[in-house]
Amino acid sequence: MGIYTLDEKALLDAYPRFQKDKIYYENRIQRVIEGFQKNFCKENPRIFSAPGRTEIGGNHTDHQHGCVLAAAVDLDILAAALPNGTNTIRVLSEGFAPDEVNVQDLIVKEEERNTSASLIRGVAARIIALGYQVEGFDLFATSNVLKGSGLSSSAAFEVILGTVMNGLFCQGEISPVEIARIGQYAENKYFGKMSGLMDQTASAVGGVVAIDFQNNENPVVKKLDYDFKVSGYSLCIVDSGADHADLSDQYSAIPMEMRGVAKKLDAEVLRDADPKQFVAKLAEIRSQLGDRAVFRALHFFRDNQRAIEEAESLTKGDFSHFLSLVNQSGISSLMYLQNVSVEGSVKNQEVLYALMACDILLGGQGAFRVHGGGFAGTVQAFVPNERLIEFKNGIEDMVGAGSCHVLSIRMAGGVELTKEG
Repeated sequence: MGIYTLDEKALLDAYPRFQKDKIYYENRIQRVIEGFQKNFCKENPRIFSAPGRTEIGGNHTDHQHGCVLAAAVDLDILAAALPNGTNTIRVLSEGFAPDEVNVQDLIVKEEERNTSASLIRGVAARIIALGYQVEGFDLFATSNVLKGSGLSSSAAFEVILGTVMNGLFCQGEISPVEIARIGQYAENKYFGKMSGLMDQTASAVGGVVAIDFQNNENPVVKKLDYDFKVSGYSLCIVDSGADHADLSDQYSAIPMEMRGVAKKLDAEVLRDADPKQFVAKLAEIRSQLGDRAVFRALHFFRDNQRAIEEAESLTKGDFSHFLSLVNQSGISSLMYLQNVSVEGSVKNQEVLYALMACDILLGGQGAFRVHGGGFAGTVQAFVPNERLIEFKNGIEDMVGAGSCHVLSIRMAGGVELTKEG
């Protein structure tokens, strides 16, 4: 087994603030090494990272085979791993019970649905099906990807598993986009959740990515050549304090209603429907499916186009127009998609309250919108750098201490942070 040392370039790509906060990152890496050595073996492990992601454009467009704009952020799952010479994958995530999976038993297990073990089994099964030999390994992980934040900690977990197995057993031959597909496969077939591919793709590829899901089996992924550091704005994620629990019906209603409209337009998903035909048949569709389904379909058609235009704006360096489109998307999510407040809730409307706080504090500058699935969770804001401290303090006064998270977009997706030699 070779000797592995930290790769400085990989560290800088993964952690944009590494030089500024070097001690923090070095301590975090040392902690994951010590966790591995305490729980598994005394050898120096290889270190891997998979980021959380932020959805920038295209709110609830991916499940209709639409376009999205997303980016990897500098919160991640950090893992130490090595082969263990057995047929057993042993995974210990800090703060959670350990998981063990036998690589010779990779069929779907109903009793594992909705567990991390199902994702481990599913990722290993898919990589083996691609023709690679996956053996047993030990993995110790720690995460600072905020749970329930819309930053997709589940996708980061899938990507870290794929990245580790790719590094340990596949000589790094599996592409980032394929690792994303492997994660989606595990989540769909083994975990039991029919997720789209946006989260895994953004985490696996890194940077700012425009994704076109028209061919959902083979999405077009374009990594944009844009560095947010030159924009003069900071990305903030505001935790509204609302809980995602018991909201499955609210989330599932959105794709169901959109697909209902698509069916009336002789299509399976809205991406394949004609927007002009939608307008022509508006009254008929409304009478059959109700007003909200119509609103949500209109949101899709417009937000799908906005996601395309946002990518074009960043490519051209027109950040002002980009901000305008982000604000338009936020208004559309509130008015038409209606994923800001839980249906029937009057007293508790935490996400809308967080949006209101952003509105007051930004005063027409920057941009803000609901982030991710909506109903609960977080709000995204682009804040002028000169107003960042004022904004963060104001949000935490209005929404709650620790509710405003200032993030950076990172260039690396799933990556190994060590190199041989």
